[in-house]
Amino acid sequence: MAYFAAVLARTGAGWDVSETELDDVETLADLTDLARETAEDDDTVLVFIEQEDAWFAVLRIDGEDDPRIFVSDAAAAARSSYGSVLTDELIEQDGEADFDDLDGLVAELDEDAEASAEADDADEDDDEPAGGRGATPIGPIGDSELLSEFGMGASALLELAGEGAAPGDALGEIAEALGCGEVLEAVR
Repeated sequence: MAYFAAVLARTGAGWDVSETELDDVETLADLTDLARETAEDDDTVLVFIEQEDAWFAVLRIDGEDDPRIFVSDAAAAARSSYGSVLTDELIEQDGEADFDDLDGLVAELDEDAEASAEADDADEDDDEPAGGRGATPIGPIGDSELLSEFGMGASALLELAGEGAAPGDALGEIAEALGCGEVLEAVR
């Protein structure tokens, strides 16, 4: 499977863009460390990853803060080695409940149970192994607001992740919104 990965490091003069190899990336921490190596001080670093027009991801690192992640298609990304590094983290984060709102949690669990029962009824004849269904969501997952301060809001990012949009084109449009489209195209 062919991957394209680029690191975009924010500098005082704009964005410094360079293609990067993911050969040594086995965990989210590896990817985060790779990105932080290119940062000036605690400036923002973005990592763009695309796999053969199947999915794209944007990882944002601000200094020592936890990385923020957006993946265009969790199910497609989960089937690839680099994508699963990101989706596994997002699914784990999504599974952590906020117990400050117990009423909301109970309502959410009730809705999930009803939806699960309906899905099980509708899919009784599927040959899929037990436990495999529903583990990874289909479609976008993660922080769709991670580029808002750079001029690309959540709705625009989600639209790029929607059906029919080629991941390579989506990353190009994101780079254009950031003001570094030509530089990204040069390293492709």
